[in-house]
Amino acid sequence: MLGAEVRYHRERKGMSQGELGRPLFVSGAFVGMLEMGVRRMQPEFAVKLDEIFGTGEFFVRNCEVLKKSKYPEHFAEAVEAEATAKMIKEYSPLLIPGLLQTESYARAIFRAGLPLATEDRIDELVLARLARGKLLKDPTEPVVWVVLDEAVLRRAAGGPAAMAEVLRHIAALVRRHRIIMQVLPFAAGAHAALEGAIKLMTFSDAAPLAYLEGMNSGQLVDDPSSVDRFALTYDLLEASALSPEKSLALLESVAEDYAHEEQRE
Repeated sequence: MLGAEVRYHRERKGMSQGELGRPLFVSGAFVGMLEMGVRRMQPEFAVKLDEIFGTGEFFVRNCEVLKKSKYPEHFAEAVEAEATAKMIKEYSPLLIPGLLQTESYARAIFRAGLPLATEDRIDELVLARLARGKLLKDPTEPVVWVVLDEAVLRRAAGGPAAMAEVLRHIAALVRRHRIIMQVLPFAAGAHAALEGAIKLMTFSDAAPLAYLEGMNSGQLVDDPSSVDRFALTYDLLEASALSPEKSLALLESVAEDYAHEEQRE
């Protein structure tokens, strides 16, 4: 809604996206992404837009409402971009990507990171994470391609039962031809993304974005040269990973090992 309002007022003033971007100190491409809802409205933009358009406190007020997200501030903009992406490519070195998590796995991850949180708080976080997975209910979009480090499969987050469940969930998505999944094996040795996770998002009418995430922090990158560099990194990861067929076989084998371990317990 805010993006549509930006476009309405910009066109009403006869301004191009580049002309509006100059007083905001952003590119015309960024304004385009703002108008499409791919980029999140920031408070400093809202103040400036109200000044430029003479809209009182319209953008400031609505920006305050927008800030009340169920996601952490550093991640909220990435989730909103994810919801409009046509293709999502993600390399995960440590855990199952949020889009693919199951309830028991997500609960184990949140409880490990927030040992003193109330059960109600953990419930809220789990529900928000599972809500992201609804993107995969559409049979074709977004295209999702994930590369999982073998460590993701071997780290028994939540115990054998939770791991068997989440790996079987991913396998089912692959077998339904809903996602593409590859495993980067330990045997690949050094690779192009040893420094961390990468998420790439492309859109039908906006420039691509990259998202880099660390501990309680995240950065959405729109600089074209940087995004190109991360895209090349992802291409190198795909080349180093097992084929989709061998990846599925490994994932299902590990899932069976967890299931047998859970039965022995």
